Amino acid sequence: MATDYVERSTTLMHKFEAAELLPHAIRLLSAGEPVELERLAAAAGRPLEDVDAALDEQSSAERDDDGRLVGLVITLRPTPHRLTVDGRTLYAWCATDTLVVPVILGKPGIVESTCPQTGQPVRIELTPDAVERLEPPQAVMSAVRPTGKLADVRVDTCSHGHFFSSAAASADWARKHPDGYVHPVEDAFRLDREVITRLGWEARR
Repeated sequence: MATDYVERSTTLMHKFEAAELLPHAIRLLSAGEPVELERLAAAAGRPLEDVDAALDEQSSAERDDDGRLVGLVITLRPTPHRLTVDGRTLYAWCATDTLVVPVILGKPGIVESTCPQTGQPVRIELTPDAVERLEPPQAVMSAVRPTGKLADVRVDTCSHGHFFSSAAASADWARKHPDGYVHPVEDAFRLDREVITRLGWEARR
């Protein structure tokens, strides 16, 4: 099951339009400010027109009125999943994203979310290498990993990624998503960290 999750997650990222831009976008957005496409193009080593086209292809990409990037995996706009890094508050499209951002940035972070079933807060303190503290300790993470082409990654995948306060709290979600995954948070972090390593997106240290 774990191997299947890693393989499907890695394959999914290769299908994601603008995938080559993701680690660069995350690092730039982590500063907490909108990102000019020229800066993203320079960081990715891609022509500006290619970056613009790739973002247009990914319908989930968020831009402000000036055309600057404000959301791609992490976002400056509030979501149910909050991530604090370097004292700055960021948000993420799904639970998985909050776990992998510290790996990509090479910095510790604090994740705060809410169980959609019980309303109980979930708080995670993590480093790029491990979950240091988890409240409640029995919290789990849900995920789906479609095998087809992604029309909209945020709708097709991210909308299903939650933190639940326990496996019991995730039972209804699991029944409705028989092809989905429910992992204890520590296991989810370990598996998603392996995905980021396979993609070569982890921070150089």
